[in-house]
Amino acid sequence: MPSSGVAMSPGADGRESGFEGAVVVLGVTAGVAAYKAVEICRRLVDAGCHVLPVLTPTATRFVGVATFSALASEPARTELFDPADPIPHTRLAQAADLVLVAPATANFLAEYAAGLASDLLGAMLLATSAPVIVCPAMHAEMWRHSSVQENLATLTRRGVVVVAPESGRLAGGDVGPGRLADVSAVLAAAAEVLGRRCDLAGLRVLVTAGGTREPIDPVRFLGNRSSGRQGYALAVEARRRGATVTLVSASTLDPPPGVEVVPVETAAELAGEVLARSAECDVVVMAAAVADFRPQKASPTKLRKRDGVPRLVLEPTEDVLAELGSRRRPGQVLVGFAAETGDAPAGGAAKLAAKRVDLVVVNDVSVPGVGFESATNAVTILDAAGGRLDVPLGPKPTIAAAVFDAVVRWRRRT
Repeated sequence: MPSSGVAMSPGADGRESGFEGAVVVLGVTAGVAAYKAVEICRRLVDAGCHVLPVLTPTATRFVGVATFSALASEPARTELFDPADPIPHTRLAQAADLVLVAPATANFLAEYAAGLASDLLGAMLLATSAPVIVCPAMHAEMWRHSSVQENLATLTRRGVVVVAPESGRLAGGDVGPGRLADVSAVLAAAAEVLGRRCDLAGLRVLVTAGGTREPIDPVRFLGNRSSGRQGYALAVEARRRGATVTLVSASTLDPPPGVEVVPVETAAELAGEVLARSAECDVVVMAAAVADFRPQKASPTKLRKRDGVPRLVLEPTEDVLAELGSRRRPGQVLVGFAAETGDAPAGGAAKLAAKRVDLVVVNDVSVPGVGFESATNAVTILDAAGGRLDVPLGPKPTIAAAVFDAVVRWRRRT
């Protein structure tokens, strides 16, 4: 499982960069390594975080509530049902910039992967849109068990960051993999995630998503396999980083929280909405799969089989990306997407040049698990200066983070 190798650097006041002002919910589950969470809590507070500890009821068999309450920014919580705060899970979920679970036991990982909400920590995790880091710790045999690895794979596909355990001395005197990662590695992963949370603050970002539908008759349409998941993940990521986000959507997915959604159906509708809004946006990400052709004339009534095979005459749709490239204002970042087959990077490079964009995100949709109708993706990000970044197969939220990392780097160099 992946772990972060990003080092933290102190700011002018000696605090570690990326943490100042961040609200971190620190989840502690019932493992021997729970004592290390005390040091994690202290270090987060020293770095400038507002730390809200949430202990599972069984975690208190290993560590004391009073210890975390003394070190953290607010008293530690253990109960889902609190007369003084009837909905603590939603309050914590909405306040969090990051949820960090250390240690994460095998039982916790199973419940989280299954979507259970049997305690305050589980309910809060289902309610939050904040990024989540889990730090597994357990005996070596448990760590190697296929069910544990399958649960971790499920969480990773959903965008959860996993800080892998180390090999070392375990409870009972055994030695092997499963030891909670070093505190410095846990904090480095937190710094990497939190460092992204404000790098789009003050910017207006427009994202398109989904596949357009071009009507043939009132029943049928020309369309494509796009689900809109990648575009929605991009909108969520931009909002998480502090941007004001508009999502022009040809998808029927549920609206992301905090994002303005503009529903469209056809390429013409998408073009109209995007071009009307693009001038005021700092970043435009064209992730929608926009139809290249549409029927020249749609039938006003249903076409029937008994009338024979209809003659379908097609015409090109509006080239929205090319139009955006021609009318872009100085300082605006324009990102295109290229769903390709065959030599995907070559197709993306051609689109990069032809459309006059800054970045093109290319994927080979002929590869299983990539792109359309999938929860995962693998992309190559090309930029106008000749740069190339290959992002391996991963959940679409992870791909979205890589895309906006590239946007931020491009803005800084230009």
